[in-house]
Amino acid sequence: MERVLVVGVTGAGKSTLARMLGGQLGLDYHEMDALYYDGPGWAVNGRLVQEVSRLTARPRWIVDSIGASEVRDLLWERADTVIWLDYPRRVVMPRVLRRSLRRTVTRESLFGGNREDWRGWLSREHPVWWSWSQHTARHREIGLRTRDPRFAPLHTVRLRHPDETTAWADALGR
Repeated sequence: MERVLVVGVTGAGKSTLARMLGGQLGLDYHEMDALYYDGPGWAVNGRLVQEVSRLTARPRWIVDSIGASEVRDLLWERADTVIWLDYPRRVVMPRVLRRSLRRTVTRESLFGGNREDWRGWLSREHPVWWSWSQHTARHREIGLRTRDPRFAPLHTVRLRHPDETTAWADALGR
């Protein structure tokens, strides 16, 4: 496990797990949202492909995303392990709701200096709406990718509940 993707729907805990595993395994951790958004107004990084290509050319890394569409295949081709947080909506939705509420209330600075705000809750791109609406499609896409012959060399760890993830991570740490 030297080039790792932690995948799942918005709010599953990808960043938290990837950050922890990165420290535990000595892997450079990269947050996809921080790579993707690089300025105010949720501006998209025009150098995303070059930056992801550069970081995935390194021998050891961990990224917390299936990958933005521009770099998805690149990430999957260069990874050696995929950790799939395949949690049901009943697990994910309370998490993403709490996180977004906290970010909105505290005005937490996010990627590119952006912040979640109350007005954003009305947008279909808000994390809560996005997680709900993309849950089935993301599950299907990750499932297809894990069975895709192009990515057959990948070792896939599919975790279906946070308790299973905790037990797996604990065993890995021993």
